[in-house]
Amino acid sequence: MPRTDTAILKGGDPHDDPIAPYDWTLILAEMNRTGHAVLPGLLSPQACGALAGLYDRDTPFRSHVRMARHGFGSGEYKYFAYPLPDPVAVLRRALYPRLAPLANDWTERLRGDRRFPADHAEFLAQCRAAGQGRPTPLLLQYQAGDYNCLHQDLYGDLYFPIQAAILLSEPGRDFTGGEFVLTEQRPRMQSRPHVATLRQGDAILFAVNKRPVRGTRGDYAVTLRHGVSQVTSGHRHTLGIIFHDAR
Repeated sequence: MPRTDTAILKGGDPHDDPIAPYDWTLILAEMNRTGHAVLPGLLSPQACGALAGLYDRDTPFRSHVRMARHGFGSGEYKYFAYPLPDPVAVLRRALYPRLAPLANDWTERLRGDRRFPADHAEFLAQCRAAGQGRPTPLLLQYQAGDYNCLHQDLYGDLYFPIQAAILLSEPGRDFTGGEFVLTEQRPRMQSRPHVATLRQGDAILFAVNKRPVRGTRGDYAVTLRHGVSQVTSGHRHTLGIIFHDAR
């Protein structure tokens, strides 16, 4: 089991903010520019191994999904149950307030009327009031031949417009292939792909559904989807952190 303090995240003091070392001005600027940004080395190799090792257990999870049964691709994942493992809960709670101002800015630029509170607990209370009370953080597992179709993680009418994925395995050592892929559907244009180069412990932040892009006549909406290309060998584990809960 993972240790129950936050030191597992960066190998430092358990009271440290695990995301404090990052330059959030640059991260948010990159999110505005491309719809995604990488936080290198967010988790230590030890943390990655401990979290990936949870996959074969039953008690931390509420459900088990095999993608092929639903046409989602090939591979599988498990949703965590409440209470979340401490490292997962800490990351979810720490990342949310850094992203809430950007989420509000995007919503305003897309002419939406929703405003996201600064505190994640308050946002989860809004989810429960909307009938969305099931936790959405998850562990994904792929082996040779597996892939994840392009998709969006919405789970209900109320969703936070940004989410995170953290690669728990090391490319080239634990698996080959299996690149993280994003596509942007731009109005009256062909889709544009992005392939993120991630190492073990790297996190990627990305748009859940739509993001605004500045055009000559103001902002317009670009729709994003994400997935994973086919794994050609080995095993790949990923931690997904979604900030809204599900129906």
